Amino acid sequence: QVQLVESGGGLVQAGGSLRLSCAASGRTFSTRCMGWFRQAPGKEREFVAGINWNGRVTPYAESVKGRFTISRDNAKNTVYLQMNSLKPEDTAVYYCAVSRFSYTSVESAPRAYEHWGQGTQVTVSS
Repeated sequence: QVQLVESGGGLVQAGGSLRLSCAASGRTFSTRCMGWFRQAPGKEREFVAGINWNGRVTPYAESVKGRFTISRDNAKNTVYLQMNSLKPEDTAVYYCAVSRFSYTSVESAPRAYEHWGQGTQVTVSS
C-alpha cells in the first residue's frame, strides 16, 4: 500500500522558515516526479514546486520563486520543501504528490499526480 506522509508544518511568524518533508512508503518513486501543492480555505489546490526524477529540473510557482527550494533524496524515498521568507499568503494546507508515470516532465496540474499525502498545515502570522 502506497503511503505519503508529510511533516514539518506549523505556525511561524512572517519572515520565518519551515522545512516540509514527505516520506513515501510502499514502493520506490525514484523514477517519478514529485510535487508540492497547497490549498488555502476557499481556494483551489495550486502547484507550488516540482522536481523531476533525478532532481535536475525544479520548476516553481511564481509566487514562491526565490523563497522556496524543493529537493529529494531517492535513497530515502523522501522529498523536501524548504520555505524561507514566509508570508501570510503562504498559509495553506501543503500536500506532496507523486506523478503517474516515470521519466516525465514536471507537470503543474494535479491530475498528473497519482498518489497524495494527507497534507500538513502551514500558518504564517503577520
